[in-house]
Amino acid sequence: MARSVFRFLSRQSDTVVLEDDTHLLRLPRFADYRPWYQLRSESRRFLEPWEPTWRSDELTEGSFRARVVRNEQEYASGQALPLFLFHKSDQRLLGGLTIGYIRRGAAQCCMIGYWMGERYAGHGHMLAGLKLSIPYIFTGLQLHRIEAACIPDNVRSIRVLEKAGFQREGYLREYLKINGEWRDHVMYSLLARDKSQQRVQVAPERGVLDPQTTGN
Repeated sequence: MARSVFRFLSRQSDTVVLEDDTHLLRLPRFADYRPWYQLRSESRRFLEPWEPTWRSDELTEGSFRARVVRNEQEYASGQALPLFLFHKSDQRLLGGLTIGYIRRGAAQCCMIGYWMGERYAGHGHMLAGLKLSIPYIFTGLQLHRIEAACIPDNVRSIRVLEKAGFQREGYLREYLKINGEWRDHVMYSLLARDKSQQRVQVAPERGVLDPQTTGN
């Protein structure tokens, strides 16, 4: 059975690693530029319809280094946690997952977003990344609610969220400017109590509680 490991190092190191037997999530590093550049550039047509308009310097090393610095600052301040998703055996970059817009106080929630390289899409990698990040959000960050917004015709992304246990809540008109156009989005959410309820289900034939996992 896959084993999730959460390592909380000192704030000075600003490091979070979430891993199981196959996948690993961690903060981006300067040394990730070349694989990031290759994966993003070859997946551009695949990604652009679902992302904000790419800047003219989107794929430059300078822009990437500034992004890494900003990521570290956002994590240190508790605002967001942008992570890269790797295949653990060969450290191959697969995509990215961001735990963003972290709100404390009465809200105790965050917004989650993700992207996947075209060649790795449809193979369950992002679902695995979500299964690693969700326990960290609820237990490590001690948040109550995770939100995710999807363009209605992004069927692949919606399927991943639903397999991870997210529930559809509503329709947001012209919610975000994506690829140069204001696009409607569908809001999904997952609550801490949703995950605790999904851990067990009643087996009517035997009248006992059986383990329940979300997704494939």
